[in-house]
Amino acid sequence: MTRRTAAERHSDSAPDRAPGAESGADLLDVLIAFHHPTRRWLCEVLSAEGPANVGMLAERTGLAVGSVSHHLKALHRHGFVEPAPELARDTRQSWWRLVARDLSWLSDDFVEGTMGRRLAEDAEVANFRHHVRAVRQWMAVAHEVPDEWRRAAVSTDTYVRATVEQTTELSRRVTELLVDWSRECRADERARPDAVRRPVRAHARVFPSGPVAPERTR
Repeated sequence: MTRRTAAERHSDSAPDRAPGAESGADLLDVLIAFHHPTRRWLCEVLSAEGPANVGMLAERTGLAVGSVSHHLKALHRHGFVEPAPELARDTRQSWWRLVARDLSWLSDDFVEGTMGRRLAEDAEVANFRHHVRAVRQWMAVAHEVPDEWRRAAVSTDTYVRATVEQTTELSRRVTELLVDWSRECRADERARPDAVRRPVRAHARVFPSGPVAPERTR
């Protein structure tokens, strides 16, 4: 029997629309796919370490091969990963690479009290928890990182009275800065592939906030 090619095996999970412009129920499907902790983990492994086959990802994460394949299909369906058959030594291997794509949403775009609103809010919570885990991980291992990398990292914040227009402008500028910086990093990696690099995470939150009281202690 003729073995199917990688493209044929993955045709059933190929995106049926251009990623990045989803709305409504389609956007909810994307949020569910991406904010599954295991799927986001796989995306970050591919981002940090480059393309890999299913076996390599299973070894790297400790997940079963079948589980990795299942999650990759969901990510492929929504445009987060794509097959990389040119890297396979034979048709039995399934190689994957990360796809850079935009993902943004606002819970208020969904009617209050609906399932859509709840799923959008759950995705916001999952995103926040992911960032918290990342910061905790950094704080636990920062002492093991070379001094120049520790000094390159930063934690900064501000607390000031502002108008809605000023807050909107800050959000725009922060987002634009991170997008441009990420684009520059990817271009530089292509131009200087031998430069020393580490996976670097940058995220920011801008939101109205009253004074934060300390947690009560017993």
